[in-house]
Amino acid sequence: MFNLDLPAAELVLRAAMVYGLLLALMRVSGKRTVGQFTPFDLLVVMLVSEAAGPSMTGKDQSLWGGLIVCLVLIGLNILVGVLTARFRMAEKLLEGEAILLGRNGHVFDTVRKRHRVSENDVERALREADCEKEEMRYLFLEADGSLSVQKHRED
Repeated sequence: MFNLDLPAAELVLRAAMVYGLLLALMRVSGKRTVGQFTPFDLLVVMLVSEAAGPSMTGKDQSLWGGLIVCLVLIGLNILVGVLTARFRMAEKLLEGEAILLGRNGHVFDTVRKRHRVSENDVERALREADCEKEEMRYLFLEADGSLSVQKHRED
């Protein structure tokens, strides 16, 4: 239970490699993967976590091995938070930036489709903003995967 089956350095390296690869895969998969979970997205997250676990701990089933991996993952998460808070380039690379999906009542369908945003999602965002399509000034796909609507100002 307390004896490591693998060297601690190997556990640290495995955890860091899996974290980095999964972070890259999440960025490549797009904003909508992270933004709003459907039941299918949740299933993928659960399966990825189940598949990634053994790749981090290898054959090590000890308490210390699991704790080392958890410490590395939390440490890397803190590091990513610090880097994105201090460096704009890191924030842009790791978290992404907002994408303009529409302007002045017109939704850019090619951009919407490229980023896998459904028409239903756009309509829901407009309803939540209490905004008719014609009243929309800007429609953004935010870095976190949410949609935000800015209405024309009423002067």
